[in-house]
Amino acid sequence: MNISIRMIGIATTIFWIFLILFTITAAYSVKDIQFHFGDPQTSMNAHNQVVFSMPISIVNRGYYDVGHFNVTSRIASEDGSEITRGSTFIPVIRKDELVTAYHNLTLDINDLLESDANYLFNDTNLRIYESVGLWLAQVIPVQASTNFTIQWGAPLYNFTIGQPQFSVYNMTHSRVAVPISFENHAFFDLTGTIQVRMFSGGTQIGEGQTNVEALQNSRYDGNVDLYVSNTLVDLSNVRFEVYFLSPFFNYGPWVIPYG
Repeated sequence: MNISIRMIGIATTIFWIFLILFTITAAYSVKDIQFHFGDPQTSMNAHNQVVFSMPISIVNRGYYDVGHFNVTSRIASEDGSEITRGSTFIPVIRKDELVTAYHNLTLDINDLLESDANYLFNDTNLRIYESVGLWLAQVIPVQASTNFTIQWGAPLYNFTIGQPQFSVYNMTHSRVAVPISFENHAFFDLTGTIQVRMFSGGTQIGEGQTNVEALQNSRYDGNVDLYVSNTLVDLSNVRFEVYFLSPFFNYGPWVIPYG
């Protein structure tokens, strides 16, 4: 009986020594797990959504395999409302193994504009929440998280309709040149079409459109030409409806009073 008790005591002691050593070496292995985030790339998918793709390189130089490696990113507005999120999961990273993966976030700008059209015209800040989780030796969970702020640049920052210029087109109609200008502060080059409809009272009296191309961080200046009947124009009660059509988003009408 004493021998059995002694053997149990020895086994228990060995178990605890092993557990302590395992915990120490597993914890020590954390510093030997290195991961690096590369520069994010942007592209368009088949649904005309913006895809942020960030390469991640993970090197496991620790004593044990790493399991359930997971990176989750969440983008939120300044008031905390979630805009989009994405996760990347790697089941196992073996000891002395290098793994490269791509962490993707998808952003539908049309959905963003439905929640707040100010993203189209005004710069603002977005909050990025990052969390990383893994299991050391498949049994010890480790988690870390951080957050930071990035600036959202509006694609149609300071959009302005200038003074319409009237000129004689023929005996019955006038040409109206409507100046438009804006600055593209977005992270993408903006190409598309701007349509302008002109109303006098409750009646549409003219319509025109122009193609636009504005590189990142550049200013656009152009005109939209409309042709209106000389008998329909009442400059004391004019308004414009503006529509934006592009591969990234569609928006309109945006009503701009004039006069």
